Amino acid sequence: MDLVLMLSFLGAAVVLTIMPGPDNLFTLAQSIAGGKLAGIWTTLGLCTGLLVHIAAAVIGLSALIYQSAFAFSLVKYAGAAYLLYLAYQSFKAKDTALNLESGTASDYRSLYKKGLIMNLLNPKVSLFFLALLPQFVTNTGSNVQLQMLILGLVFLIQAFVIFSLISLFAGKIGRLIRKYPSLSGRMNLIQGGLFTLIGLRLAFGER
Repeated sequence: MDLVLMLSFLGAAVVLTIMPGPDNLFTLAQSIAGGKLAGIWTTLGLCTGLLVHIAAAVIGLSALIYQSAFAFSLVKYAGAAYLLYLAYQSFKAKDTALNLESGTASDYRSLYKKGLIMNLLNPKVSLFFLALLPQFVTNTGSNVQLQMLILGLVFLIQAFVIFSLISLFAGKIGRLIRKYPSLSGRMNLIQGGLFTLIGLRLAFGER
């Protein structure tokens, strides 16, 4: 693959990753509430979900989802419902201070699963790869599916790096907030509000 083409793809991937979206907002919410490790474990779950979406785009399953309005809507609304359920849990625990920086392995497994499920239940991710990857594939190069897979992995790596940086930054903000009792008690409300925002955006957003 051409180096200039690869660098162009990487630049586009970075810009698209840092734009506000469900994945980075979800990571931001978890990091503020639970610290940088909470965000990083959430990131691992999200990136595992990206692997599935990349494979679906390469194989062509994404196209089938896009062509089926019912399948697309089913996955989209399931994802929105899951996020609103997480928001409900956060609002329900509004008087409990969150701090997972010294969490157990089960805490981190839970965060990993949340990131994975949230990403898998967002059909727009598969459609994103289906629309983006072919734009940087050359017909004169190697196998088209192999090129798409390589580009997908490049996207995955840069997404992991950026989400990890978001986790570190948001974790510091969360630590600062926890120093003030009046704000610390509202951490779950902040998280619940972000989950609600993401869920509604996913439910009512266009394809």
